[in-house]
Amino acid sequence: MFVQRVSFAALGLVLGCWSLPAHAQSNFPQKDITFIVPWNAGGSNDVAARALDPILREHGIKIVIENVVGATGVIGMKRVASSAPDGYTIGMGTSSTLALIAQNKANGLTNSNFTHIARVSTDPLMLLVPSTGTIKALPDYIANMKAKPGKVTIGTPGNYNLNHIFASMTARAAGVDYVNVPYTGGSKVVADLIGQHVDSGVLKPSETLGQIQEKLLTPIGIFANERLEMFPDVPTFKEKGIDVFPYGPVVQMAYVVGPANLPDDVRAKLTTAFRAAIQDPRFKEFAKKNVFLVDDVTGDALAKEVDGVAAAIGKVAAQTFPKE
Repeated sequence: MFVQRVSFAALGLVLGCWSLPAHAQSNFPQKDITFIVPWNAGGSNDVAARALDPILREHGIKIVIENVVGATGVIGMKRVASSAPDGYTIGMGTSSTLALIAQNKANGLTNSNFTHIARVSTDPLMLLVPSTGTIKALPDYIANMKAKPGKVTIGTPGNYNLNHIFASMTARAAGVDYVNVPYTGGSKVVADLIGQHVDSGVLKPSETLGQIQEKLLTPIGIFANERLEMFPDVPTFKEKGIDVFPYGPVVQMAYVVGPANLPDDVRAKLTTAFRAAIQDPRFKEFAKKNVFLVDDVTGDALAKEVDGVAAAIGKVAAQTFPKE
């Protein structure tokens, strides 16, 4: 009888252990979540993630931001894709990495490697020059490119992404070649622009706002159809008769993903928390001050949007970059 009681006790312990994962799942998260930003610290995506951090904590999500740079975001995003599908490793996808995926340049990475959670931002891009330079306006910049064919340098955070596409479209408008100078993030481009190590850069307002306000950098053209509220005096390329969308519109965006096959309840908890944080008035005010747009796209709707943007970027890239 004693042995039988021990057996039942042991059985209870085993069943209790088997029930732990389900119990843990229902109480997700039980520890901090690693949030991989595949760009340098201080860049726009890193800053946005850090702005979300304190608001997410109010919704039961504690993130630890880790900057994993390289290969236009591919290195960091591959780490997200290869992590356990338990919700404890997520990452910031961007149109830059998406462009490489669309061109089959992402070392096997595809959109199916991810569970899509929430879009954080959409960002206009700008052409900027050092304020200490001689170029002060877009027509002068184009004229300078024509006068120095193949010599004007344009810094971009990464290769074969939207920044690179718009840099190429600018040179296309001038009818000349140029030198693309890729970096591991926007903050690196900003530093070299201020030091005049590159002639110009294609960057987001959110990663250059402080330097513009301090008159270290000057935006001379917006890659969009309308001027930005924050920079009413900066013309669009369209206003100057320059078509930077000859193969169709494309958009720069950032969004939160986890590895593929996240459990439904984990995805739901992450989506609810990020959606609440992104829609929070404090984050919207942060977005306004940093000149990026916030909308409400999550889950399957985001996955569909990402696939659509990838298709558009792939079409544009095929016409923009030479075949290898």
